[in-house]
Amino acid sequence: RRDQMSTMRQLEGLSGFPKRSESPFDTFGVGHSSTSISAAMGMALAAQKQGIDRKVIAVIGDGAITGGMAFEALAHAGHERPNMLVILNDNQMSIGHNTGGLATYFAKIWASKTYMAMREGSKKLLEHVRGAWDLAKKTEEHMKGMVAPGTMFEELGWHYIGPLDGHDLPQLVSTLQIMSELKGPQFLHIRTIKGKGFAPAERDPIGYHAINKLEPAKPVSDAVAPAKPKAPKYQDVFGQWLCDLATQDDRVVGITPAMCEGSGMVHYASQFPDRFYDVAIAEQHAVTLAAGMACDGLKPVLAIYSTFLQRGYDQLIHDIALQDLDVTLAIDRAGLVGQDGPTHHGTFDLSYLRCIPNMVIGAPSDENQCRHMLQSAWLHKGPAAIRYPRGEGRGVPIDSSLSPLDIGKGEVLREGRDIAILNFGVLLDQALIAAETLNASVIDMRWVKPLDEALILSVAERHHCLITLEENAIAGGAGSGVAEFVAQSGATCTVRHIGIPDTFIAHAGQGECRQLAGLTAEAIVAAAQTSAPMVSQQTL
Repeated sequence: RRDQMSTMRQLEGLSGFPKRSESPFDTFGVGHSSTSISAAMGMALAAQKQGIDRKVIAVIGDGAITGGMAFEALAHAGHERPNMLVILNDNQMSIGHNTGGLATYFAKIWASKTYMAMREGSKKLLEHVRGAWDLAKKTEEHMKGMVAPGTMFEELGWHYIGPLDGHDLPQLVSTLQIMSELKGPQFLHIRTIKGKGFAPAERDPIGYHAINKLEPAKPVSDAVAPAKPKAPKYQDVFGQWLCDLATQDDRVVGITPAMCEGSGMVHYASQFPDRFYDVAIAEQHAVTLAAGMACDGLKPVLAIYSTFLQRGYDQLIHDIALQDLDVTLAIDRAGLVGQDGPTHHGTFDLSYLRCIPNMVIGAPSDENQCRHMLQSAWLHKGPAAIRYPRGEGRGVPIDSSLSPLDIGKGEVLREGRDIAILNFGVLLDQALIAAETLNASVIDMRWVKPLDEALILSVAERHHCLITLEENAIAGGAGSGVAEFVAQSGATCTVRHIGIPDTFIAHAGQGECRQLAGLTAEAIVAAAQTSAPMVSQQTL
């Protein structure tokens, strides 16, 4: 794939994540964190069951290993003892600090072939002496525990080596060669510097965590006109709202699972450090933590990407919704995110949230609505979710007040004939463009649950065809809710859905992804022409 690297994360180009269908060297598809040890263990056990002698290697970062799934796999592997190696790439020193040169010295000893041979020989000898091997193993663990952070892994049943300098290649290669001969679960802890070898990335590891393309620095020309100010990003609108709210109410607490920067919470975390909780990659814990806070008088706001909220679904149902707790879910990256592709698209949240009792769900069509619908959600007594996309808003003026919008109320933006487009979310501009061609009505629905049923009935009485528009899976989404209600009401109009089809949308630019999914004004017009033959040609 070397000659295709320039196409990475582009339409019909290489994926930004390992993908089995792309290369035999991508042994497992990933995108969400903390899965590598479980997958590697499954492969190791599969090889073992088939009589294949091989060692499976999983590489995991110090951020990913904070996820509970990783420790579930570590505990299980310690029991099953498959032939596998886990390499922990620790580039932020979040596992625990070593004790200077002594730790490095002992790490080299523990990784040496002499020590390995002595250890295995002693084990075979002492296992025949009652209690002797257990005593020797405990002594070894205590020695390691005095100078290195590996005792926990040893207790889980892993043979731990480290921490080693991950940039000392001769030592690293030698250690890996030795460990390749060992059987059972092995754990190698290496320390690295994020962005090593590229000075800008070493200075700003967060800023260079996910970038599109490295470009050489270009001199600023006096002749270049200053760029027009861009509309604020939705994540920043959320962050400003949260800061404004927290200034007025000390019950506000902000929670995020390792997405402080991406969710727009940097200023909030700085301004209210005692009311900010970054729980690391632990979505299940984040959801139930919010539930516990809500039980005892706080008003938590959980900022989480749509795709990652899937990991806390059980907790969302049983710990928040079932108890009808006051938790606000700020669901970022809802819809098609673009270059990160199907592992990160937020195309299922309306479907998996809509079926949960007690849940209020909002889908603002612009950044100003987003601010005020967040306020509505926070004031609501019970769980409420507001979903908004990656990227910039439409450029509308933002009202700085903290006034809410009425929950369950939509708005008619354009009166037309025969066809009505019911918009849920940020595709409103496409709806308005299509409406000019179709002479259609446009309704900004805003709320997915509860629906504005009175408005839908009124619109259904005046139109032959309703077209629902959403950046979510058609199956079970907002349009499904409209169709269910229309069917129950006895209205005679037809209902057509435009949303994400029953497929995974590939990685590409955000606009290209929407074209792939058919979420454009042209697609709306085509849908109207094919699904509403009773509409007069004059209208179309």
